[in-house]
Amino acid sequence: MVSATNRRGRVKPRITSFDEFRDAVSAYRLPRILLTALELDLFTKIGTRRWTIPQLAKAVSMSERGLSILCRNLAMSGLLTKTGPVYRNSRLAATALNARHAAYRKDYLKLMASHWQDWARLGESVRTGRPLDEDEPEEPGYRQGFTWAMHYRTLETAPKIAAQVDLHGAATLLDLGGGPGTYAMAFLSKHLRLRAAVGDRPAALEVAREIAATHKAGSRLSYVPVDFTQEAIPGTYDVIWYSNVLHIYSPATNRAIFRRALAALNPGGRLLIQDALLHDREGLHPAEASLFAVSMLLFTEEGNTYSAKETSVWLKEAGFATTKVLRMKPGTEDWEDGILEAVAPGAARPGTRARRTQSRGSSRAR
Repeated sequence: MVSATNRRGRVKPRITSFDEFRDAVSAYRLPRILLTALELDLFTKIGTRRWTIPQLAKAVSMSERGLSILCRNLAMSGLLTKTGPVYRNSRLAATALNARHAAYRKDYLKLMASHWQDWARLGESVRTGRPLDEDEPEEPGYRQGFTWAMHYRTLETAPKIAAQVDLHGAATLLDLGGGPGTYAMAFLSKHLRLRAAVGDRPAALEVAREIAATHKAGSRLSYVPVDFTQEAIPGTYDVIWYSNVLHIYSPATNRAIFRRALAALNPGGRLLIQDALLHDREGLHPAEASLFAVSMLLFTEEGNTYSAKETSVWLKEAGFATTKVLRMKPGTEDWEDGILEAVAPGAARPGTRARRTQSRGSSRAR
């Protein structure tokens, strides 16, 4: 199997033999083990103690045989540590995967677990071209739970991105479709004179307010309830940050959003699009961008992933003067080569450049 490793250590396979096909299909095994441990709430039950298998089996009312095999594989993967017959949680398992710890990633873990069942129904969406359960009403509390999940997803990544995107000279930033405002808070923490706003649905803004209340920089964050797919964007800004939203919508909807974003930018202002952008000529790579399009088929009415080239065309059609890809340090990106900068016409403003750029070759070879 010819492969390369992307920023998250995932393998991008090219399947050229039946053995490689078999290995690719068999990759379900470790995810199923991890999700089973979550479903059994095993990391919470292990907690901060050390356990032998007989002790743990008695405490959680499970079979010694089943726990022995499950825990061996969890130790193999690094989520448990094993010393002789004794098991304990790794640091990650004891915190982010432990419901009794303040760092527990509850909503994001719930979302990941739900995707296992949803992806098993992929054939339905391939046949119909429609998302799963499209006729079912959104459950109460879903939007807030999803927004918390997105906060946990970007909690470590946002500060790394904010440290590299130079906003020198920018006084105002809008985190458009920013949900929990995790990126807005990261930019505010890095740039002490910046003022920012989060523009999103009211339910998402409730989560953003709750998160901002725990940060000193939260006093410089404001909230803009807006349906930017249908409405003009209130206010004007030096920078609009549009992260992980592009893929939700169709080309036509994104074009309309770009026109609204341009109208809300000061002359020379910048729209920064962070997304799962495709970069090769055939629109196949990075692999994560292609795979993410499947999620859009399953969960959105019109979403997809798009190439940097076609997105740049839409931006130019909307009236932006120039576009270019900003490259972050390897291993720090949300998506590989995943930030596209579009500059509004008018007097150029300083800032919004990546602090360090990578050649296209170096950013791929990892």
